[in-house]
Amino acid sequence: MSARNPPRLVNLAAMSLLRDEALAICSLEYLPMELYPPLFMAAFSLRRSETLMAMVQAWPFARLPLGGLMKKPHQETLEAVLDGLDVLLAQEVYPRKCKLRVLDLRNTGQDFWNMWSGDKSHVSSSSLMASVAKNMSRTKHSLAPLEMYVDLCLKEKTWSKCITYLFSWVEQRKGSIHLCCKKMKIVSRSKDTIKKVFRIVKLDCIQEVELNFTQKLSTLAKFAPLLGKMSNVQKLILSPIHRSAAEEQDHQALLQFTSQILRLQYLRYLRMEGPSFLEGRLNQMLRCLKIPLYNISITNCLLTESDLTHLSQSPKICQLKGLNLSGVTLTNFCPKLIQGLLEKVAGTLEELNLNLCGIMDSLLTALVPALSCCSQLRVFSMCGNLISMAVLENLLRHTDGLSALRLEFYPAPRESYSSLGILHQERLAQLKAELWQLLTDLGRPRKIWISPSPCPYCGEDVCDHLNHNA
Repeated sequence: MSARNPPRLVNLAAMSLLRDEALAICSLEYLPMELYPPLFMAAFSLRRSETLMAMVQAWPFARLPLGGLMKKPHQETLEAVLDGLDVLLAQEVYPRKCKLRVLDLRNTGQDFWNMWSGDKSHVSSSSLMASVAKNMSRTKHSLAPLEMYVDLCLKEKTWSKCITYLFSWVEQRKGSIHLCCKKMKIVSRSKDTIKKVFRIVKLDCIQEVELNFTQKLSTLAKFAPLLGKMSNVQKLILSPIHRSAAEEQDHQALLQFTSQILRLQYLRYLRMEGPSFLEGRLNQMLRCLKIPLYNISITNCLLTESDLTHLSQSPKICQLKGLNLSGVTLTNFCPKLIQGLLEKVAGTLEELNLNLCGIMDSLLTALVPALSCCSQLRVFSMCGNLISMAVLENLLRHTDGLSALRLEFYPAPRESYSSLGILHQERLAQLKAELWQLLTDLGRPRKIWISPSPCPYCGEDVCDHLNHNA
């Protein structure tokens, strides 16, 4: 601790009290509520298991955001907290002082701990107490006496001892504990692992689910019934989905999947990477959506003009804030179809990604009027397309009036390359200087990045180390 930031007296008092752990535990009955968080933080830092166990039994707040303190999982301290919960669960009547209803193991709650440690820059006392009251009112009528919140990432053979212990503990107390997972990422292919988790976790608590492994449509169809039980999912992310030749005509698998989407009444964010089964069938998916989407991402697949027509006419995009069609070839599409789509979302769209879409001068020129009407647009990216300097300059002029636009990603102009597709760095530098001058003349500060395609550093079509131009 530096001289500029000396420890607070209350923190020093907590450390001093913990020198005699038995005395600290006996003092809990007389401690005011505001001293509990500093003492808990000190006990957690010093790994005073007996004190932690006792404090859980007398915790005066509705929520204990333990995950905010666990930068690295530590099984001994977790066991101490769970042992304290065991004592509570064994009692027919809670101790008078204890208000605990939720144990939060997610990486949240920093505002709570910052507040009680003396850092008042994050949250006010009144808002903190309002939040605690809100949490109490929401949980005191729950079916189980205690709820536990956790975010899960299911990987192959990477279960930590803490997670293994936690799951075993919860499974033995299913009638008394509700394990709620708001965010779930599934990387593991192990059916046993997935079944075990879904046997313990309350599926209707899940709000975000990500299937992050290459899979077949048939595999997705088998997972669909579980997905349908996640009735409160708001965000669904599906990794590359491939179908074999035998699945080309497997309409039943697609039907199994889309029928479960019907059950997701709160879905707002849908991201599918490489969904080859959607070609010519996007309307079937859109019809399953219950409420308007905020964000839709369909990338690295083939779509038909009919698909794009259905998307632009769907009432489910009336509130769309994010649209990502990267890797969907638009080269031969009728420009009016894409124009119509952009016009439909012009009043709400905040982020637009059209990377590697085969867009060339004629198509982009046709889209410029519609793009210039996207008044809420903040981020626009179209790297990996073949655009001339003249058309890029025209685009920059027409979008200059978009006051919300803060971040733009464009391909290196076509003139940067030789007839053999070789990037000329000197020519690119010259064109960038001309673009800089254009932006200076327009007068509004803009952050624009120019990305060579393919990137001369890593060979990828879209890269992170873009050249800052403004």
